[in-house]
Amino acid sequence: MLYDLNIAWSPGLSPSDLQNTLRLSKTLGYDVVALNNTITGSQIPYSPSPITNPIPILNPQQPAGGGGAPSSITTPSTTASSSLPSSSLPTILRRATLEITDPATTNYRLPDFTRAYDLLALRPTSDRSFTWACNNTTDPPALISLDLTRPLGYHIHPRTAMAAVHRGSRFEVCYSQAVQLSSLNPESARARSIFIGNVQSLVRATKGRGIVISSEAKSALGLRGPADVVNLMAVWGLGPERGFEGLGTGARAVVVNEGVRRRGFRGVVDIVSVAEGGPERAKGEEEETDGKQGKKGQKQKGQQQQQQQGQGQKRKNNDKGGGGGGGQQKNNKKMRKEEMA
Repeated sequence: MLYDLNIAWSPGLSPSDLQNTLRLSKTLGYDVVALNNTITGSQIPYSPSPITNPIPILNPQQPAGGGGAPSSITTPSTTASSSLPSSSLPTILRRATLEITDPATTNYRLPDFTRAYDLLALRPTSDRSFTWACNNTTDPPALISLDLTRPLGYHIHPRTAMAAVHRGSRFEVCYSQAVQLSSLNPESARARSIFIGNVQSLVRATKGRGIVISSEAKSALGLRGPADVVNLMAVWGLGPERGFEGLGTGARAVVVNEGVRRRGFRGVVDIVSVAEGGPERAKGEEEETDGKQGKKGQKQKGQQQQQQQGQGQKRKNNDKGGGGGGGQQKNNKKMRKEEMA
């Protein structure tokens, strides 16, 4: 399965453009996509108010066991509608990306955003926020997404980057940031060169591990096929094997881990559905198990009794054999005395 965990969404996006983008992503071979709502620092509510998810639900919820969507927080909305059949749409997740400048004002709101969205990504904009996102968050974020078209202002240190990977976070590279830039604009050419340099720095720091590739496409024109994406990443320094991993197994691990985190207790105990038949079936299975164990115990008891009987019979035969041997010795002594006399 192929994943694109970042398709840009905004409240002003028309439903027709969104449907065209989703339909093209399905045609290109992406099975799971995520609609991304980018929230800047000024839009993050600091008061303890509930977090609402404005992204509509466009297709029915699917289980996460086979790599689909994690258990969603809300049920399908009545206001969300789609004129496309479900077969022409990929599995759609709802994601939030928080732009972090000052970690002190955002850390305590992360659990609220985690409960409201299927995926949560952090986009640090400073050295301090980058170090915090990699090492010091209460729960490791699913994705650390960087705006690679701008100078980062800090060096991506291998120790800091690998600490985030070991915690379970993944770094996101959005190829559409460079693809959608105009080649005729000198500023766009500069942004593209900065993007390539930042990608190479990230690949060197992580050695190609823990990288997820997404599009961040704002329209259908920003999407590319999986083979084209892998070729682009190979040119920018990421090997083909790591490229396919970033579109497939690496992205799937992010989705499944986030689903388990939301369904389970602290990401350890997973909540599963009750088997068909309910308590009556469970009771019948328990009685059947007890019956099998009882039959097994009776069989073992019978085998032990047979072994004991066999040992007793053998001991009795040995005793008889010993008595016969003593009488024979007496007869032999008597015959010798008679011969001597």
